[in-house]
Amino acid sequence: MIHRFRTPFLSLIVLSLLSACSRNPVTGKREVILMSKEQEIALGQQSHPSVVSSMGLYEDQKLNAFINEKGKAMARISHRPDLPYQFYIVDSPVVNAFAVPGGYVYFTRGIMAHFNNEAEFAGVLGHEIGHITARHSARQQTSQLFGTVGVLAGSVLLDKTGQLTDLASQGLQLALLGYSRAHESESDKIGVEYSSKIGYDAHEMANFFATIKRISDKSGQAVPNMLSTHPDPGNRYTKVHEMAKAYQAANPATYQVDRNEYMRMIDGIIYGEDPKQGFVENNMFYHPELRFQFPVPNGWQHQNSPEQFQMGPKEGKLAMILMGAKGNSLDEAAQNLVKELNLKVLENNRTTINGNPAYVLISQQQPQQQQGQPQQQQQQTAANTLQIGTWLIQYGNSIYALHGLSTAANFQSSFDTFQRVAGGFRSLTDSDKLNRKPERVRIQTAPRDATFQETMVAMRMPASRIEELGTLNSMKSGDKVSRGTLVKVIAR
Repeated sequence: MIHRFRTPFLSLIVLSLLSACSRNPVTGKREVILMSKEQEIALGQQSHPSVVSSMGLYEDQKLNAFINEKGKAMARISHRPDLPYQFYIVDSPVVNAFAVPGGYVYFTRGIMAHFNNEAEFAGVLGHEIGHITARHSARQQTSQLFGTVGVLAGSVLLDKTGQLTDLASQGLQLALLGYSRAHESESDKIGVEYSSKIGYDAHEMANFFATIKRISDKSGQAVPNMLSTHPDPGNRYTKVHEMAKAYQAANPATYQVDRNEYMRMIDGIIYGEDPKQGFVENNMFYHPELRFQFPVPNGWQHQNSPEQFQMGPKEGKLAMILMGAKGNSLDEAAQNLVKELNLKVLENNRTTINGNPAYVLISQQQPQQQQGQPQQQQQQTAANTLQIGTWLIQYGNSIYALHGLSTAANFQSSFDTFQRVAGGFRSLTDSDKLNRKPERVRIQTAPRDATFQETMVAMRMPASRIEELGTLNSMKSGDKVSRGTLVKVIAR
């Protein structure tokens, strides 16, 4: 009986796929895409407010005018000039750029500070627009959908215990990582083409990957190439140079770098964390605008954004998050939290923290159990139950939620740490912290011929920051700097 329905069912699938086929504007190949142009634009419009709320926009009229001018020029020569492109600088110190379907392209102020000429910027701009024109998000979504279906079918047909499903899922993740690397490489090629078409030397795009590699190596967060969604920046350095050389050989022209123009444009850009958004110093988090502080355990890593502050030890067994709470009272905030996070409250009580009214919740959050889930997976889910200690603190006209998270098994041993942090939440009154100014990139002129290190010493930069400044300037200590060369220094 099963065989009678197989042919019509497969025919239906084939017809559906054919109807979803479209020609890729970059490659010219026909491919299955389950996202229309209108859906891409709608996704970008829906995503933009979240990007802005989580990162904030960096207000610099001159820089914003520059990226929009170059972005619109590149959009016109792209494979999809009809999209409503928009270009933004987000207020983040992280060195990054990213694109959202439908034409939204974002650069962090961190990456803008690390570019050393317009050509480097143009190469990355072309790379990000390339993700949009080649429809990488839509293609990735389609691959994930088909891959997931394949894994689910395999779990039903091949194994009832779930063991093969786990292996298949791992295989799927690696396959999708490889696919993402293919997208990145394709966007590198598009970046060379687009930046060259608007007149810039794409060799500078390759040089910027050397900067990325230095940042990656310094952070210690480099991962094996096989497990990275991006190709190794050292490999990209070589490949992009080869692509730039081939493009310029086939299209002889005078390609611009425009170093001095760019350097003058970023003079004064904020570098690193902006203190007014909060900063960590001597194991303490300070927020000058909101006027509070609390301790950060020694050795914990941390990440700050306009929406929340996260921190935790490197091994990742526990974490703490500070965020705003919804509600006009502690009771209302607690009720909203329990409802939104689907919490099972184990304990709750009122208290005060350094004179501030507070409410403490101990709760658990378990993933919803799916019907028919194998017993082995049910046991694994129970073992990984998330337990949360939440301190709701009423401070000024706001209520803050400070969450301590760990597995239920480790919660008791972690609770003292969570409690010490929450108990250290207090008013910030130190005028030095309240009036802290951000560091900024300043552009200066080399006074004489010297090495980069000698130049930085002559400009009174501390020896401990020479490597950091070298990365910022894309130079090494022994590199020769000619008299009159514009260089970046860091100053408040």
